[in-house]
Amino acid sequence: MKDYITIIGGGLAGCEAAYQIAKRGIKVKLYEMKPIKFSPAHTNKNLGEIVCSNSFKSNLLTNACGLLKEELRMLDSLLIKIADDTNVPAGQALAVDREMFSQRVTDEIKKNNLIEIVNQEVTSIEEFSEDGIVIIATGPLTSEKLSENIRELTGQDKLYFYDAAAPIVMKNSVDFNIAFYGNRYEQEKKKEETLEHWKERTKGQEKDYINLPMSEEEYKKFYNELINAQVTDLHEFEKREIFEGCMPIEIMARRGIDTLRYGPLKPVGFDDPRTGKRPYALVQLRQDDKQANIYNMVGFQTNLKFGEQKRVFSMIPGLENAEFVKYGVMHRNTYINSTKLLDETYCLKSNTNIFFAGQITGVEGYVESISSGLVAGINATINYKNLINSKNRDNEYITTNIRKDYKFSEYTVIGALAKYISTPNSNFQPMNANFGILPQLEGDKIKDKKIRYNKMAQRSLQNI
Repeated sequence: MKDYITIIGGGLAGCEAAYQIAKRGIKVKLYEMKPIKFSPAHTNKNLGEIVCSNSFKSNLLTNACGLLKEELRMLDSLLIKIADDTNVPAGQALAVDREMFSQRVTDEIKKNNLIEIVNQEVTSIEEFSEDGIVIIATGPLTSEKLSENIRELTGQDKLYFYDAAAPIVMKNSVDFNIAFYGNRYEQEKKKEETLEHWKERTKGQEKDYINLPMSEEEYKKFYNELINAQVTDLHEFEKREIFEGCMPIEIMARRGIDTLRYGPLKPVGFDDPRTGKRPYALVQLRQDDKQANIYNMVGFQTNLKFGEQKRVFSMIPGLENAEFVKYGVMHRNTYINSTKLLDETYCLKSNTNIFFAGQITGVEGYVESISSGLVAGINATINYKNLINSKNRDNEYITTNIRKDYKFSEYTVIGALAKYISTPNSNFQPMNANFGILPQLEGDKIKDKKIRYNKMAQRSLQNI
């Protein structure tokens, strides 16, 4: 039997799993195909690359993803610690400097003497699982060859949907004669305030978001161009199963002229400094690096052609001369049918030497992927140690269906996610952390959502 655990994939889940295994005294071989080969969406040679938004979502305990982060902090998650260390201003959310984040992840993994990084594309799992334990954490952009091998291994047709990333602009190209800093509700004029007093109170406030107000006429012109703009031809993909949480803005807009105004462009909580009144629509930009040089367009995941992105998004007031350092892209996400294949420890039911982790399991989101890596890493370690201690009378390792495990309580977000992806579901699709997948409170129903979520959060942390 191999004297190490193999991890395939050096993304968020793979790196977290590697850390959790190594801290328990077991050697790890971490296979990452970059920089020899890159997926269509990856460009950074470092581990733990952040491809889409730089936001790890809310830090509030009354938000399920915020609660999940707190659970992971309590369990010594390496990647959440690095995210905390490389954060950039984002209000109540945890957002990171993506370059600094991936560099720190790489540095921490490289300096661990128990972790060996192997830069090589893996196309077959069997060579690692026959006499050892392997965690497959290749993410939603698993290479075609390995995807085919996974399909053969699981006996399931691969599932896929489309994911989209938002454009990033240079802050110094934003017109601050129109744009203004502010967090939602903090810069909305109180009824008793005069416009002059409101302007003085909010003057010079550099909050976490840059806001771009739009009039009704400006919004309607932008909307008409957006829904008629040219999109990128995805050629090789026939099905277009788009995950609701990452829906391209041009597709969302086609649902109705006011859809964006009730979604990513909602003006609620702001007043336009030029008028002192609530704008008709409002675009937000969120800081993307530590130096606050670049900002991403919140909710603007898109599959528009690059030239069309420049043309249409420059119609937004304040972005007329915007410099786009990165255009939005759309790519295929691959995930297995975990409800049939995995148990609550992310272990393959048909082969207890194989674990999966990350978005390939159907958990959706950065923090959720880290969570799955932590659970898979802990349980791969338990199984490895159990196998090492299990020898037959000929002093040979017994490697068939001998394992112990640690299942996290379903009252925690970590455990609820693991249970969700491993529970039979004919309509399975990727899932973010949310309070809906946790058991509800016993006894009296609490109508106030924040109070109810806070009680559920305290219950979770007690279980952790």
